[in-house]
Amino acid sequence: MISTKKQFIGILILVIAGFGIGIYLQDLKHRESTEAAWQANRANLERFERIRSHTSEMDGTNWQTMRDSIGQELDSFMILRFRKEMERLNRQKAGS
Repeated sequence: MISTKKQFIGILILVIAGFGIGIYLQDLKHRESTEAAWQANRANLERFERIRSHTSEMDGTNWQTMRDSIGQELDSFMILRFRKEMERLNRQKAGS
């Protein structure tokens, strides 16, 4: 009876310690993810502020330049997307 009671207490202490360690590790991961989220939010806020300040400086002359720049970037994006799709199709064709 006494050995069973000692085993029960030992197992109970082990389970409680396991829960304590688990909660501690979960808290560490939560702090880590929260810090990463704050850093991402700060970076996004800085980017938003730059965009906002740039937008306030827009007028008819630099809007044309901006629109041309956006068009060139979209053209580049479409070309890269087409190349990626062609490479995928060629790999698929070679694998068949």
